[in-house]
Amino acid sequence: MHIFITGIAGFLGSNLADYYLKKGFKVSGCDNLVGGSLDNIDQSKIKFYKINCEDLKSLSEAMKGVDIVCHAAAYAHEGLSSFSPTLICNNNVTGSVSVFTAAIKNNVKRVVYCSSMARYGDVKVPFKEDDKINPVDPYGVSKVAAENILKILSKTHKFEYNIAVPHNIIGPKQTYTDPYRNVVSIMANLMLQNRKPIIYGDGEQKRCFSDIDDCIFCLDKLMMDKKIVNQTVNIGPDEEFITINQLFELLSNKLKFNQKPEYYEDRPNEVKHAVCSADKARNILGYETKVSLSESLDKVIDFIKIKGPKKFEYNYELEILNEKTPKSWKEKLF
Repeated sequence: MHIFITGIAGFLGSNLADYYLKKGFKVSGCDNLVGGSLDNIDQSKIKFYKINCEDLKSLSEAMKGVDIVCHAAAYAHEGLSSFSPTLICNNNVTGSVSVFTAAIKNNVKRVVYCSSMARYGDVKVPFKEDDKINPVDPYGVSKVAAENILKILSKTHKFEYNIAVPHNIIGPKQTYTDPYRNVVSIMANLMLQNRKPIIYGDGEQKRCFSDIDDCIFCLDKLMMDKKIVNQTVNIGPDEEFITINQLFELLSNKLKFNQKPEYYEDRPNEVKHAVCSADKARNILGYETKVSLSESLDKVIDFIKIKGPKKFEYNYELEILNEKTPKSWKEKLF
């Protein structure tokens, strides 16, 4: 079995690659290395292609002989999408369609697409897969657009698909130098430098964080189980809901950080309460949460300590700079 993973040098992609290498599968994949790192993968065991997902010709060549594609690559920057919409939508829509097209050209049996809970937007929590969705930012809209195109292409060209909907995944190999995403890693990286984290709004936004290992279990089912076809499934836990203020307190206690955070204005279009139901994952995937939030936070902290706290890298230019642009981004305060 030959697995191809887009975003293979990134957080989710590299952990998924490790999982399938241990199972003895042939693994290859691509990454443009904007958000990923070659340190995350073993190139002696993985055929790696430095390709941007919008490059259909190169992708089509790289996918020759592939059985299953997991499209994990994305500029996963929901908040940034309101200020760099062209960047985000080109990657998430055009890039995704290019991946799907390359898979069709190579007669790939199944495509698993990693969407986002941003697809739900401002609807009643917990988010369920059969909800009427209402995405509130360009990122969420772009993810839904890619989902819809995948479904149409699957019906037309007769290949299998599944759509995974992860939410707030955390764990080792996650980038912690990106100022636009990954609140847990951002906070931990700042605290380890004895710097105050920034919290947007009142900090009462409610989230539920997912350990990478629990998500890999779900993705494996969506990729390999022949009985699970053409499904959209939330992956990750629906226990241990937590506010951003509570997250700050947990990390502060673990790191013995004795300063208070700084509070800034709400980011535009941020959903206040965003948590998913795992009922469908339990029913069709046999999902069961194995890693507690506390254990998962410890894994993140240990990873950053081993790699060493680092300065933040502003790899994406803001396309829109005005009074709505968060001050922390505009002035590069991280």
